[in-house]
Amino acid sequence: MDTLFIILLGFIFFFVILPGFTIIMQFEKGVVFTLGRYSKTIEPGLRWTIPLIQTVQKIDLRIETVDIPKQEVITKDNIPVNINAAVYFQVKRPENAVIKISDYVFAVIQLTQSALKDIIGNNDLDTILSERKRLGEEIKSIVDEATDRWGIDIDSINVQEIEVDL
Repeated sequence: MDTLFIILLGFIFFFVILPGFTIIMQFEKGVVFTLGRYSKTIEPGLRWTIPLIQTVQKIDLRIETVDIPKQEVITKDNIPVNINAAVYFQVKRPENAVIKISDYVFAVIQLTQSALKDIIGNNDLDTILSERKRLGEEIKSIVDEATDRWGIDIDSINVQEIEVDL
């Protein structure tokens, strides 16, 4: 009887209790779902969730850098330019980044590409070449406003290369 009890305790420990432990790194937060519904956001450290009932999705809170590939854009004065940029962003509300959008990195890239084309297309070549920083701030404000509801904060957008197609 005692050996059966010890085997049962060992089974419960190794297959029920132990798999419930999760380590959340200092730069992450964990979004916990209980039977598929959002229940809470957990802080860094050793955390325990109920196996098979709760799942944890870890979200990195560090600033991410994404390269926006070259885009061909026609300026206001009808000059084609190839332009690329870099976006620096950070997840501020991990539960929104998980629940409200399926792939927030892809969405940030798509929004930035669209805003980049819009802002560059509404300016002439001289303005684009001389006011690169201001144009980056305009693009940032457009993208930041759209990503705010997803829990994403745009730190900065840098217009990197501008090539004129003649």
